Amino acid sequence: MKIKLDLAPNLVAAMAAEIAAGEKAVSAAMRETGTSLKFAWRGQITGAGLGTRLANSIRLASFPKSGESLNAAALVWSNAPVIVGAHDTGPLIRSKSGFWLAIPTPAAGKSTRGGRIAPGEWERRTGLRLRFIYRRRGPSLLVAEGRLNTKGRAVASKSKTGRGVTTVPIFLLVPQVKLRKRLDLARDAERAVDGVPGLIVANWVEGTL
Repeated sequence: MKIKLDLAPNLVAAMAAEIAAGEKAVSAAMRETGTSLKFAWRGQITGAGLGTRLANSIRLASFPKSGESLNAAALVWSNAPVIVGAHDTGPLIRSKSGFWLAIPTPAAGKSTRGGRIAPGEWERRTGLRLRFIYRRRGPSLLVAEGRLNTKGRAVASKSKTGRGVTTVPIFLLVPQVKLRKRLDLARDAERAVDGVPGLIVANWVEGTL
């Protein structure tokens, strides 16, 4: 009796199926990792009190954009890298001109463009002139002669007698400021990378069942 076994066709088909399962598993794992990291970074940003607008600057792109691949990848980034990076590293900030950093007090209000207002914009908006006061200890000041309105903002006085006019600190002047580190993006990125092999295996096994 002669028995002949021909495994070649079945072996080729099995290998092709296994490669397809691997491509599907790797692609799914990278999409899941990228999505998880994106939401982890967004959660860090909102949790640090930096707002949803900055959190939504975190974006995700998966590759390939269509289909599946053993070389699948995910890219997570921010559309506001300078701002996010500053809160992630806690850098030392100095004035570009080498003089003072002007930090607005509550009496200065906000910029019409949003965020911190600069001394020049404040003078144009209020019509008041800022006066420099040097202090040996503590930050120096930019002050104005005016009054505080009901919102605590410094405005020009309408009084002809000068009643209610006072010297209001508008800006604190410091040579440099150390921004507090409020984010740790590397921590979440490392966790995401460490979890990739397990996700690939889990998706691979699930795809072959």
